[in-house]
Amino acid sequence: MRHAIVLAHPKRTSFCASVARTCARTLRELGHGVTVRDLYRMNFDPCLQAGEIPAVAGYAAADDVAAERRRLAKIDSFIFVYPFWFNAPPAILKGYVDRVFSMNFGYRPSAGGTVPLLEGRTLATFSTSGAPEAWVKDTGALHHLTAVFDLHLAAVTGLTFAGHTHLGGVLSSLSQAGAEERLLQVQATLKARFGPLPAT
Repeated sequence: MRHAIVLAHPKRTSFCASVARTCARTLRELGHGVTVRDLYRMNFDPCLQAGEIPAVAGYAAADDVAAERRRLAKIDSFIFVYPFWFNAPPAILKGYVDRVFSMNFGYRPSAGGTVPLLEGRTLATFSTSGAPEAWVKDTGALHHLTAVFDLHLAAVTGLTFAGHTHLGGVLSSLSQAGAEERLLQVQATLKARFGPLPAT
C-alpha cells in the first residue's frame, strides 16, 4: 500500500511529529510506501478561496491544490496526525481537507447530489491531547469529533474509516517511558491494521 501521513503540528520537536515519524518507519518496515505531508513545513494555505467554491459559473482548483492532488493520486491510505485544540483538529488540517478533498478529488457532482471518488482507500487518525485519554472518551469529545470529522469525511469521499486512535496525557512533562509506551501503541495499531505485505 501507499500511505500519505498528513501531519498538522507547528513544532518539529512535538510528540505529534514523533508519532508521524513512528508511523512512517513502521509502515516502511512492513514493506509499504510512505509519503509525509507536513502541513506547517509545507506552509500550506488552509484558506479556501472564492474561486475554489463550486458554482454554476465554473470551478477550478488552485495551483497548490492541483499539485497536491497529483501527489496524492495513487495514495491508498491517508493517516492524519494532529493535536486536539479545543477538541478539534488544527485549522491547517481542516483547511487541507476543505481544499484538497473537495470537488473533483474527494467527490464529483451528480444529479442526485455527489458521488464519492476515493472508494477503496482508507482513512486513519492519530490524535493527541494533554487531557487524560479517559476524559476525552468519557466526555464524548472523541466520539463527537470522530463523527463530525472522520466519519463525515469518509462518508462523503468513500474512504473506508480504519479508526481514530487518541493518545492522551501528552504534556511537556511526559516522561520518556510514557512517550515510548504511546509510540509502541502507534506501532501496534498500524501493524494490526495493515500488517506485513505477503511475500511475492
